Amino acid sequence: MKFSITKTASNKINLVDWKNLGFGKYLSDHVFIADYSNGSWQNARIEPYAPMPIEPAMVTLHYAQSIFEGLKAFRNSNGGINIFRPDKNAERMAKSGKLLCIPEIPKELFVEGCKELVKIDNAWIPKERGHSLYLRPLIYGSDNFLGVHASSTYRFIIMSSPVASYYSEGLNPVKIQVSKDKVRAVRGGLGSAKTGANYAASLYAGTKAKEDGYSQVLWLDGVTHEIVDEVGAMNIFFVINGKIITPTLDQETILAGVTRDSVIHLAKKMGWSLEERVIKMEEIVQAYKDGKLEEVFGTGTAAVISPVGQLDYGDLKMVINKNSIGKISQKLYDTITGIQYGAMEDSFGWNVKVNL
Repeated sequence: MKFSITKTASNKINLVDWKNLGFGKYLSDHVFIADYSNGSWQNARIEPYAPMPIEPAMVTLHYAQSIFEGLKAFRNSNGGINIFRPDKNAERMAKSGKLLCIPEIPKELFVEGCKELVKIDNAWIPKERGHSLYLRPLIYGSDNFLGVHASSTYRFIIMSSPVASYYSEGLNPVKIQVSKDKVRAVRGGLGSAKTGANYAASLYAGTKAKEDGYSQVLWLDGVTHEIVDEVGAMNIFFVINGKIITPTLDQETILAGVTRDSVIHLAKKMGWSLEERVIKMEEIVQAYKDGKLEEVFGTGTAAVISPVGQLDYGDLKMVINKNSIGKISQKLYDTITGIQYGAMEDSFGWNVKVNL
């Protein structure tokens, strides 16, 4: 696919403190943009990153008609660049769009847009192992009105940011609080869509948890407050008596994480026992009391694998694996990152290669 390209006249890369990247702090020089009107996506282009004018009546400001994705590009240890599973992100964006009445972005446009943006801003990809270029595709309704209905026009944007670890702890175990009263999503709602509304719903409890020294919140279902859903920015996995278990997507309140899917594929290939099913919080508590809760870890594009060292449920403080990373968590992290950086065999064909 061919796109029009306008390069920036003022490169910002010299402003980056590569030793203190953080996450999403710096934004690279260019963005990929396409607009939807009259029933089709058109005018795909790359432009300098800059403010975009909007009207106060723009629909998304009022009714949150937006979806987004997150994926990463890595420097391949053998040369070139790897983008990890962009086709899977494109598929998930299409599913999210259906729930918010947003037209599907063609997979080819999504993937080629990511590739072309990475090519142009390849100097922004960090060289240090463990760091990467985070890509943030976004679609939002762009009509201007005050009535409650879906927009007829949309804008698709891909921006990028050089990033370090999502959590300041890095691969060290994080401390998670189980929310017993606040609700993120319910069956039949938007829980399975990657949309800003879900993250807005998590902000209050997440902010309170951080004030109390926690990294994230583990959400339970919105009806009984008994069934495990997911962590604010991650899917969740438990290792109980040698078996890996994770909540099933059939709950309709859980995001179909790309890293989650990668873990499931790798676990099965490695011969580990894994179940996707409904998990009640009381099962986790009992496993902990019985000494069978061996590991807990989160998965996500931003953190890859994030071991949980402490899981607090009310007054019960569950310290997991002596607050250290477990063997399964470490193996999965090493394998996924090894594939992403081209240091290990990509037997599933997950990497999309970009040659400079």
